[in-house]
Amino acid sequence: MRIDAQPRIVIIGGGTGLPVLLRGLKKYDVDITAIVTVADDGGSSGRLRNEMQIPPPGDVRNVLAALSDVEPLVEEMFQHRFNTANELSGHSLGNLILAAMTSITGNFSHAVQEMSRVLNVRGKVLPAANRSVILNAEMEDGSIVSGESKIPYSGKKIKRVFLDPVNVQPLPETLQEIRQADLIVIGPGSLYTSILPNLLVKDLGKAVCQAKAKKVYICNLMTQAGETLNFTASDHIKAIYDHMESPFLDMVLLNNEEIPPEIELRYKEELAKPVEFDYERLKKLGIHVVREKIANLEGNVIRHDTRKVAEILYSLI
Repeated sequence: MRIDAQPRIVIIGGGTGLPVLLRGLKKYDVDITAIVTVADDGGSSGRLRNEMQIPPPGDVRNVLAALSDVEPLVEEMFQHRFNTANELSGHSLGNLILAAMTSITGNFSHAVQEMSRVLNVRGKVLPAANRSVILNAEMEDGSIVSGESKIPYSGKKIKRVFLDPVNVQPLPETLQEIRQADLIVIGPGSLYTSILPNLLVKDLGKAVCQAKAKKVYICNLMTQAGETLNFTASDHIKAIYDHMESPFLDMVLLNNEEIPPEIELRYKEELAKPVEFDYERLKKLGIHVVREKIANLEGNVIRHDTRKVAEILYSLI
């Protein structure tokens, strides 16, 4: 790390996990770069992607909102989702603004940069690629499921995921941020549909593996039906290694807090359960294990404790 400079943290992911983490981390004196998946093809993002031939804006929108430093009402407006009986139904205003800005600038990454200025974003938000990608999954029976939103509902076990086009390129700025990082954080998020679509952008994944920065994987709190059913902590990491064909992680952050029975019961209905901690297998993978109370158990939904996780990550640099 450079003397008298902000430590550089690169965080790679998507879905709901990434914004939760970023809200805590932006309170620290660090240089944040969030690299966000562009494989989403469902809901408002999927509609705009298909109709306007642009990368899906939804995950990027959520990250922009998480890192923004504006009046709460402005953020609420940006995140507002229309509930009408016409074509606006289901669209969020932020998605529409990003789509409009892409039309104006002619470039999705430029649109994200402009919105970052408007929202006074703390850090950089970079799409994993400057174009849409289609996420495909090969199942254990050899069948192929195409589309990020369809994969978890196939009813089959995933063997591997891959991108179309295979040779999609990341932004040069993304590679530069990875090379200059002091800490690279992967996750939390859906393993096959939020995490791996970033790393499978070939040069991006290669840059992460070769980076000198310490690399940390934040393991999910719960398994996910259709993706990681009955997965242990080491199963998550092995799946990443199998796709990258290289062991590259230095550390895994796991939760060691008991999940209340009532919350566990609710998740059981979704065929989800707490991720099992299998220390011996993790040890064989050569990964340093950190177990802390990192779960936020308020309400009926379990999430990572943004304050606690940010505190741990900051302590690493």
